[in-house]
Amino acid sequence: MTGLKNMVWAALIGAVVILAGCAGEKSANTGAAEGSQELVYASAKDINDMNPHLYTGSMPAQGMIYESLVENTEDGIKPLLAESWEISEDGKTYTFHLRKNVTFHDGEPFNAEAVKKNIEAVQKNASKHSWIKLSAKIVSCTVTDEFTVALNLSEPYYPALLELSMTRPYVFLSPKSFVNGGTKDGVSGYNGTGPYKLTEHKTDRYAVFEANENYWDGAPKVKKVTAKVLPAGEMTLLALQKGEVNFIFTDDRGADSIDVEAMNKLVQSGKFQLIRSKAMNTKMIIANSGKPGPVHETAVREAIWHSIDRETVSKQIFSGLETPAGTLFSSNVPYADVDLKKRGYDLEKAKTLLEEAGWRLENGSEVRAKAGNRLAVKLYYDVNSSSQKTQAEFFQSAWKKIGLGLELIGEESSSIAKRRSSGDYDLMFNQTWGLAYDPQSTIAAFTSEASYKHTTSGITKASEPYKKIDEMTASSDEKTRKSLVADILKTVHEESVFIPITNGGVTVLAPENLKGISFKQTQFELPFERMYFE
Repeated sequence: MTGLKNMVWAALIGAVVILAGCAGEKSANTGAAEGSQELVYASAKDINDMNPHLYTGSMPAQGMIYESLVENTEDGIKPLLAESWEISEDGKTYTFHLRKNVTFHDGEPFNAEAVKKNIEAVQKNASKHSWIKLSAKIVSCTVTDEFTVALNLSEPYYPALLELSMTRPYVFLSPKSFVNGGTKDGVSGYNGTGPYKLTEHKTDRYAVFEANENYWDGAPKVKKVTAKVLPAGEMTLLALQKGEVNFIFTDDRGADSIDVEAMNKLVQSGKFQLIRSKAMNTKMIIANSGKPGPVHETAVREAIWHSIDRETVSKQIFSGLETPAGTLFSSNVPYADVDLKKRGYDLEKAKTLLEEAGWRLENGSEVRAKAGNRLAVKLYYDVNSSSQKTQAEFFQSAWKKIGLGLELIGEESSSIAKRRSSGDYDLMFNQTWGLAYDPQSTIAAFTSEASYKHTTSGITKASEPYKKIDEMTASSDEKTRKSLVADILKTVHEESVFIPITNGGVTVLAPENLKGISFKQTQFELPFERMYFE
């Protein structure tokens, strides 16, 4: 339990971002003076290639530059670059009426031709976008007039507007920035229509974003945002204590930040405020049901489920910033408020399940065995996430009590992603796509080789939920969709292939005088343009 007492910052399996009131190569000692309209945030990683039609770039940064046709809000899909739209009776044609007087950062007009060229650029690289089912449904994009465009699908697809609202890939870049008539071979500039322009980038050092004074929705009050590459950890705390850094938040991409106790002391000083979003994702362990071995058995997976003390994880590892999760999705995710069997922390229940499945402790061994095979598995975690490592060590100790041997392996996130795609794992940490994407994105990934196909392929009659997933995305009837989602969730819940741990969101530590802090319907970005100092 010593590791648990060394409480870590609530890791959202993402890079910690730190904002301060200096810019570029200027000394951070200037801090963020009261009334300053300039912010600097530090990420554990560089912003990388900001081509919005690929996936290496920083999503918080891309969210400042690029925009989509529609926006996903708490109240549903709302207009963004499209002022309005109609859907044909057969559900296969979406006609969008675009905003007028919108320009890209390079001065090029945003219009129907620009939309068509961007959609076609994405579709020409379709193999990169197989995770998003809309990419396989688009047949064509046609221009009706200068500000009217139609998206034609092969079949009805109810998540179409949701997937069009995502940070990438269906966002818009000036066609003048295309290379070889498209974007799959790279781009010559990062000119979107968003509230900020990327004006300078020094790889692995910093990137500067300046307010778009011609932004169609009004120029942002914070005139400059600088992304500075800075290792997380003690440097973060020292920067906060010195007043060099005044804002941190967690997002989707890397390591943990500062000790929670230290953060609480900063809040208690009266100089900072702590703001948390509602639950956006579920942290979980995924079990490879398709791989021969112990976790192929439902009883073993269910025993693991009962062997996780989520209350302790929530309180001692995340200091209450993440809450215990009992299902794949939190109840605020659309269609996910389903009555599912409750499974609490119960080591005796776990032991009984293993005994009944034939896994026995023999000859004084600490690890159970059956037919000459040991109940020993491997758990992969992100080596850059101290919270995952702490949880893994906690689970290793707990699972030893039920006779399960656990080997812990820390790897870079890219290596873990490759294992997930190839099926070379027993157990690994993961998380749902998040509020703006779910339930459709995580559920659709059940059938994807790049995502959860290996997790789900070994369950009883896997073809049945796979068929229902196709029916769910094609159905135009909401009642039918809800019923299908409920059936799919019941199946994976009973099979215990997605073992939930906690529900998390975005946590912000900010100065008391920073106002306008809010959240989007996504864990991957923040609306910087709404912030201002009082």
